[in-house]
Amino acid sequence: MALKIKWSPRAASNLEEICNYIAKDSEYYSILFVKKITNIVKAIPQFPKSGRIVPEYKDENLREKIYGNYKIVYRLKGDIVEIVAICHGARSLDRIW
Repeated sequence: MALKIKWSPRAASNLEEICNYIAKDSEYYSILFVKKITNIVKAIPQFPKSGRIVPEYKDENLREKIYGNYKIVYRLKGDIVEIVAICHGARSLDRIW
């Protein structure tokens, strides 16, 4: 069964905000950041449980991948991988819900 990727509005907004922030200093690194994040997201359906369980929630279906200082938080829901949020690792996850 092939898993489908779905971006939550919050995650899409998170990515846009981060990229706009990076672009203030460098358009190049902003574009590179988007490419890296999207490549990580595209790979999740191949090994959906390879991300670690989000420690704050201890939910088997809520996982995260790390890229640099950022967390890509995703939820496994049947045949869908929902990208829930993208945030800086220093941020508390209870503030993003």
